[in-house]
Order: sequence, then structure tokens, then C-alpha cells
Amino acid sequence: AVIDATGLDKRLIALVELRASQINGCAFCMHMHAAQARKLGEDNARIDTVAGWRDTDWFSEREQAALGWTEYLTRLSQGGDGDAAYAALAEHFSEKERSDLSYVIGVINMWNRFSVGFQTHPE
Repeated sequence: AVIDATGLDKRLIALVELRASQINGCAFCMHMHAAQARKLGEDNARIDTVAGWRDTDWFSEREQAALGWTEYLTRLSQGGDGDAAYAALAEHFSEKERSDLSYVIGVINMWNRFSVGFQTHPE
């Protein structure tokens, strides 16, 4: 509901949620967000390679910026080049979109942690 109200492209949100879920090792969330992306019309090849987005030309610069920001925020404790990730984000997203995307990333990270912690598995 709140995430839908952001106005961000639903396919982009699904890819971001899938990528964060991959990083966090949440099989339940990976399964759910891959299925969601497919339902929204996302290409299977892009879903299958979202973890390797840097190594393909299948993702737009805007999507690359979102995925880079997702990886940075999801791996905060591991460090990383936050300045570069934010600069790429700022180049392709408005201030409101940056805030909304960061909210989406924060929410999926929370759900990943709950799902992994409570040992929720895909059916």
C-alpha cells in the first residue's frame, strides 16, 4: 500500500526487492519477488541475472543506479563507496524518488531479516 503509493515503477521495485533479498539470503522473499516481477511482465533473463546486473547491458542506467543504491544500503556494515552510489542515484532520480526508493530498500531489508530469522521458506 505505502510502497505502491511511491509512484516508482512497480517492476523496478520488484527488482530492487529481489536484489536485496538475494544479498540477505532470504529464499522466501527471492521466490516471492521473482514471481512478482514475472507477473508484472519482467523478462526472465533480467530476473535471472539481477545479481550480475553490472555484467550485462540489460539494465538501464536508472535501474543500475537503483540496484547500486540497493546494494550499498543493504551492505552498510560492509562499507562501500556510498558517494559513488549516491551520485549515480542523484543523476537518475529526483529527491522524492531517492527518498521513496530508500524507504522501499529499508522495508525489504526489514522483511528479509524477519523472514530469515523466523525461518520462513517458499512453498
